[in-house]
Amino acid sequence: MQTLPEQSFLLLGPRGTGKSTWLRDRLLGSAWFDLLDAEIYRELMASPERLERRIPKGHEGWVVIDEVQRVPELLNEVHRLIETRGLRFALTSSSARKLRRGGVNLLAGRALSMHMHPLVCSEIGADWDLRKALDLGGLPLAVTATDRTAARAYLSSYVGTYLREEVQQEGLSRNLPGFARFLEVASFSQAAPLNVTAVASECGVERKVVESWFGILEDLLLATRLPVFARRAKRAVTKHPKFFYFDVGIYRTLRPRGPLDAVSEIDGAALETLLFQEVRAHNDVHNLGYQLSFWRTRTGLEVDLVLYGEKGLLAFEVKRADRVRPEDLKGLRAFGEEYPPAQLFFLYGGDREFVDDGVRVVPFKRAIEALPEILTGPRRLLL
Repeated sequence: MQTLPEQSFLLLGPRGTGKSTWLRDRLLGSAWFDLLDAEIYRELMASPERLERRIPKGHEGWVVIDEVQRVPELLNEVHRLIETRGLRFALTSSSARKLRRGGVNLLAGRALSMHMHPLVCSEIGADWDLRKALDLGGLPLAVTATDRTAARAYLSSYVGTYLREEVQQEGLSRNLPGFARFLEVASFSQAAPLNVTAVASECGVERKVVESWFGILEDLLLATRLPVFARRAKRAVTKHPKFFYFDVGIYRTLRPRGPLDAVSEIDGAALETLLFQEVRAHNDVHNLGYQLSFWRTRTGLEVDLVLYGEKGLLAFEVKRADRVRPEDLKGLRAFGEEYPPAQLFFLYGGDREFVDDGVRVVPFKRAIEALPEILTGPRRLLL
């Protein structure tokens, strides 16, 4: 996670990623307003200007407003108090929707925007285990659970309580049974090009409804649609984005499993999701500035993850197999031909590390552990 900034900031992240815990550990002596507390919520919802009266006169420490999206009108007060009293605010939010409506742009230039993600390998350290990460993801309470049973119970509760109840409390959907079905159906699109029409058909609802539901997941910071990389494209590329739930453990909890579901299909999506969430976290924490996308031509050539920015152009392909076949590298080689400056990485389940005609073949576990160097340092550090 990033170091604590000196100026006011807004910390965005899904519920359960540890925003409040991180702030409590670092902001001792702050004035704290938890909008999940019913009494505080009702008081400030009825009269946002009461915020100033709640902050002691002469207070020079931080002011924390947890889950500020619940009373977006407070942003006007925050803006005013930054200007008139020089107070520093730490705001957290697990929803982008209400902040947009509440005018979060008023804080532009006066508050930094930061993101909290599930725990990554480098944060967990020596206790990080690839199999556990692929099974349970990176939410702190899943990572620190006493055993797998407790971790799975927490993830099930997260899905059942938060994903559904949050939607109900915010009035985002009138069809909760349909939305619950949608959450499962969407999991079949994990790490794959998204066909909204097909999802709508499977859910038995109109396409525009499903499109709005995908928007809800994105607004609650629970899912991402990854665009296609199409800069100066010579080959015709597809237009459908890829879909990702934000955490491997949440994806596995939502994904139905039965005798007709191939283990390789589920595990392959989990592997790609883990890479995506690790890259995304490092990109935000270190302010690397990469634009994340994927590449897929209409003829079926594909690269799982593409990073583009001032630091370079990186392309990653992921396979769970422990051997590398010539056809596995076909997409990366085609991408390299189209974009010669690209650094090409093939991550797989084997244990040998080598270069195959410009493609850096790296064991998946080794690549995740070395990701900070891959993204920020000279590529030679990897090999």
